[in-house]
Amino acid sequence: MQLLVTGGAGFIGSHFVRRILRADDIERVTVLDALTYAGNKGNLGQAFLSPKLEFVTGDICDAALVDDLMARHTAVVHFAAESHVDRSFTTAGTFVTTNVIGTQTVADAAMRHGIAKFVHVSTDEVYGPLLEGVATEDYPLRPTVPYAASKAASDLIALSYWQTYGAPVCVTRSSNNYGPNQHPEKIIPLFVTRLLRGEQVTLHDQGQHVRNWLHVEDNCAGIELVLRLGTPGEAYNIGGGTDLSSKELAAELLRICGVGWDRVTYIPDRLSNDLRYAMDWGKLAALGYRPACDFKAGLEETADWYVRNPDRWAPLSRSPLPAVPSPRTASSPVKERLYA
Repeated sequence: MQLLVTGGAGFIGSHFVRRILRADDIERVTVLDALTYAGNKGNLGQAFLSPKLEFVTGDICDAALVDDLMARHTAVVHFAAESHVDRSFTTAGTFVTTNVIGTQTVADAAMRHGIAKFVHVSTDEVYGPLLEGVATEDYPLRPTVPYAASKAASDLIALSYWQTYGAPVCVTRSSNNYGPNQHPEKIIPLFVTRLLRGEQVTLHDQGQHVRNWLHVEDNCAGIELVLRLGTPGEAYNIGGGTDLSSKELAAELLRICGVGWDRVTYIPDRLSNDLRYAMDWGKLAALGYRPACDFKAGLEETADWYVRNPDRWAPLSRSPLPAVPSPRTASSPVKERLYA
């Protein structure tokens, strides 16, 4: 298989690239990444030692570049996207351009060159909030924020290439991912890195918002399964992690870092903060998917990665974020074992 991976220097994409390079039937992997603030070649690490890896810096909206690359591959996994909810409130146009127009550009090239499989990577946020029950893949798409709306639109664009042209498109929708290398704007690395710096962390409202937390390696296992066995024209939910409210997640992170609730500040809820996401992943389970990572062990491993790699996240913490209250208090110690 000659595989093109868009967004392969991002958090999930880089984990996937390192995983797929180990497969014997993979002859070549080409990563196309624009290296925006969220992309980092360092995420790929030792993958660059593989003679099967090629890296191309470029934009998925560059139709000529995408077309040239697609002509040399037999399959594509499309990760490249703008993905931070808060940023989408102030730069919605960027999200629409990258997530919708970019997906159309990739899908168009995949259709033109007769790609054998096109996997479009999406999110559970396209379903919107569910106060009860779970969303199957046939559940209506009801996104509530610009980020989720742009991903829902990109899902429909991708699937339309199956309906219209017969392009072999599959869509994956995962729950919240966590793990090493994640950009510190996301909640788990944001909490850990702020606590390591002796700063306060914040919870919206009363911390009641529920998310399913899935280790990135489990998500990548699901994506690979869809790449190999997924039926064209179908969407597949990837879940099976641990459901936690944001307050419950904060409690786990405080425990790991050995600090108390005095380090937490409650702030007003953000715009359109969906109360609960929940998916049924039985469709992928029928293909053999089983999440393998224990949540507490995975969370501790993740926190330990940030302790051991400050050179990777400290410069990124200077990336401008949407303004939110972030009061400081006197430094508090974290567990000594985290520094070992």
